[in-house]
Amino acid sequence: MRPKPRRQIAFLSLVGITQLHLRNPLIITWWSAAFPGFGHLLLSKYLRGFILIGWEMFINSQMHLNEAMVYTFIGQFEQASEVMQIRWMSLYAPVYLFAIYDSYRTSIDLNHQYILAKRENAPIVPFKMGIIEINYLDKRSPSMAVVWSMLMPGMGQLLTHRILNAFFVLGTWILICYWSHLLEGLHYLLMGDLARSAKEVNRHWFLFLPSIYAFAVYDAYVTTVEYNKLFDHEQANLLKAEYQDQRFVFPRSPSRRGG
Repeated sequence: MRPKPRRQIAFLSLVGITQLHLRNPLIITWWSAAFPGFGHLLLSKYLRGFILIGWEMFINSQMHLNEAMVYTFIGQFEQASEVMQIRWMSLYAPVYLFAIYDSYRTSIDLNHQYILAKRENAPIVPFKMGIIEINYLDKRSPSMAVVWSMLMPGMGQLLTHRILNAFFVLGTWILICYWSHLLEGLHYLLMGDLARSAKEVNRHWFLFLPSIYAFAVYDAYVTTVEYNKLFDHEQANLLKAEYQDQRFVFPRSPSRRGG
């Protein structure tokens, strides 16, 4: 009798699909360095990721880190030192370094878990139905996930049925766009009023936007590619289990004659 698998390759629920797959620890670490919490979201460590992202936004706002970065970029070092709230710096650095270390360590551990889970070859439930949603394994276009994420961050996650990530990314994007006055600045920029555009934009909140935008696009693309691989894996297992009888004799190709 075959022993019961100890690990799962994937878990399908009404709000999304959580799966194990091989990840590059350096890429996960880079995302954690770019924005604490993003690396954990890529690893499907949602609770820890949401806490770290909230911490980053709160502490960053209290110490005025983004404003100091803007002044540093334009060479106004005295203003950068004046705007920085030093009493918050000691709280920022340890958690920032922990996010980088923990995401790197976790990505390596999950890679090991994936290798073991794949050897155990646990069955995958490809269809889930409930009162509020239906979720199932199928193939989607990675390029379409990228396009929708570029049009509106969070839409690519909705396309791949990652409901938690989708609403978090979409909600965060809308709030930061509102607080940064991005649309007002864009409006005056299109009108050719560069001075008014620069004046309208809140620099502190604006600097959060590039990281969130890039993460939404990257996450949507990688997730779609890995879901497609998971679909192929589940289909292959089904065909082997149901349609590949061990007693079936494969026809041999005729041997080549000398020439």
